[in-house]
Amino acid sequence: MDIEVTLNGKKTTLQGKKDEFLADTLRAHGQLSIRKGCNTTCCGLCTVWIDGKPTLSCAYLTFRAEGKNITTIEGVKEEAEAFAKVLVAEGAEQCGFCSPGFIMTVLAMKNELQNPTEDEIIHYLTGNLCRCTGYMGQLRAIKKYLGVA
Repeated sequence: MDIEVTLNGKKTTLQGKKDEFLADTLRAHGQLSIRKGCNTTCCGLCTVWIDGKPTLSCAYLTFRAEGKNITTIEGVKEEAEAFAKVLVAEGAEQCGFCSPGFIMTVLAMKNELQNPTEDEIIHYLTGNLCRCTGYMGQLRAIKKYLGVA
C-alpha cells in the first residue's frame, strides 16, 4: 500500500502493509531515530509529530497518515540540537536511547505551552520513560531551555 505524506517538509510516498504501524513504516523508510520500547504507547520512544502534534507512532496505523504532515527529529535538527546541548550541560543525558522521542515531546511542549509551571511540564511529559535518569536533570534542563527556571 502506498500513501502520500509530507515527511520532514518533503512530499513522500511511504510504502507499508495495511496493518503496519507508522513507527515500522518510518524506520523502513530510513527514519532510524524512531525507536520502539514498549509497543503499548507507554514509553514515548516512538514520538513523532503528525500535523504538529506529538503522536505515538507505535500505535498509529500507517494508512491513517495519508495526506498528513509527519515530522521526525530529522526534520527539526537545529531545534533538537539546541535542546540536546542543554541536556548535556545539565548532566541529564545518559544512554540516549529515549532521546529522540523525548526531545520531540519537549519541542512540541515549547510550541504549545507558554511559560509552563513545573507541574504542567511534568504532566506534558507523562508517558516518556527514561530508564537511565532520575528525571531531575531532565526537568532542570527543560526549565532552562524554556526559560522558566
